[in-house]
Amino acid sequence: MCDHADIPNPRKLRPAERMKIDRQPMPARDAHARVASFDEVNLGLPEQIAMLEAQRCLECKDPKCVTGCPVQIDIPAFVRQIAAGDIAAAAAVLFRDNALPAISGRVCPQEKQCECLCIRCKKGTSVAIGYLERFVADWARGHNHAVPAAPQPTGHKAAIVGAGPAGLTAAGELARRGHAVTIFEALHEAGGVLLYGIPEFRLPKQIVRQEVQRLIDLGVKVECNVIIGRTYTIDELMTEEGFDAVFIANGAGLPVFLGIPGENLKGVYSANEFLTRVNLMQAYLPDSETPVLRPRKAVVIGGGNVAMDAVRTAARLGAERATLVYRRGRTEMPAREEEVHHAEEEGIDFQLLTNPLAILADEKGWVRALKCQRMQLGQADASGRRSPVPVEGSEFEVDCDVVIEAIGTRANPLLTSTTPDLKLNKRGNIEVDADGMTSKPGVFAGGDIVRGAATVILAMGDGKRAAAAIHRYFSSRPVRP
Repeated sequence: MCDHADIPNPRKLRPAERMKIDRQPMPARDAHARVASFDEVNLGLPEQIAMLEAQRCLECKDPKCVTGCPVQIDIPAFVRQIAAGDIAAAAAVLFRDNALPAISGRVCPQEKQCECLCIRCKKGTSVAIGYLERFVADWARGHNHAVPAAPQPTGHKAAIVGAGPAGLTAAGELARRGHAVTIFEALHEAGGVLLYGIPEFRLPKQIVRQEVQRLIDLGVKVECNVIIGRTYTIDELMTEEGFDAVFIANGAGLPVFLGIPGENLKGVYSANEFLTRVNLMQAYLPDSETPVLRPRKAVVIGGGNVAMDAVRTAARLGAERATLVYRRGRTEMPAREEEVHHAEEEGIDFQLLTNPLAILADEKGWVRALKCQRMQLGQADASGRRSPVPVEGSEFEVDCDVVIEAIGTRANPLLTSTTPDLKLNKRGNIEVDADGMTSKPGVFAGGDIVRGAATVILAMGDGKRAAAAIHRYFSSRPVRP
């Protein structure tokens, strides 16, 4: 911690002086205390530390960090304002470019996007862009940063299917352009994967609700408990309901299973069900109407962020041992490095280079163990990652009473099966052109329903690009009487 007086004036700092400032660490809750709580792990940068971190920016003439950002935030501009101590100006820049900065500042993998392109990586560590984004968004929330006034209505109406990151982003971008926007959400509350998928200790739900409310204050309407494909079809939205365009952002919520023996046993969950019960339905509370099994020994299969969320959640539900089984090594894990580090601090047992073979039952049909086999890395596969190869005679069992599979999701066909003129790929995802428009004129799509399971920030980028394309589409069409 440093006093305000210790913060050097950025206008007086030469690049060599900025290079001498070390990257500022993110304060976090003690690992032993936090594993018994769903309170947020990261605590956020204090203002003085944020200003110091911002002064590490070299203000390069060709800021590659911007090209690495899926929502194209003017990163140098908001970082420069932080360094100068004008946080309100930094917030104005950030909210102009990003509809959900408090969310992306927490869950976006900046280390693989904007930060990895920071010029400071050539001789050390990047500017902590994600930490600074979170700082500004939290400051704005605490200082009642004003929502800009809604512009003059254009008369055009857009329907958004799904209130997740892609849908919320598109809604905000369209509303700021003066279009009437209605979001249709299948669940009882808006937020999508931000509510049901990401645990409270990574993304507090109150923050999601505040971001949604900010969009509502901008004029966005949200209708929950509406299932597009059952309550309405896409065609009905564009005819009977009078919408000029539709943006489909309903995600890819159908869980994928390994197909190994024992997946029908009692005590086996998909990560979708497990995390939804805990995050959205508060199954961890003693009086929950939709309780979840409290594992004594939990095993999570997978190596991505969802797997990390599930295994850390199992630990917080009181598991004596929470184990992560992944068939590749740590280097190949797609999960964020920060989440892996936090899991290690919290005592998660990592069984790497380990492949599940079968889920074993006790005499009552409950899970008793996961049969596994050791692996070693062989040749690289089509994605460039080295393929795991079984080690002969290395089978073993991991004792457990709950198994959670977190190996991915795919598109739910409910919506697409009722819209036969939507072109799909072989995986059931919607195909779109460069503007995000589907094979159906006036219907756009983005996020996981197009990409397959991906990150929050990529979905937000899709929402922002689609909103710009819908705006151009509206500009070429007359307003309906």
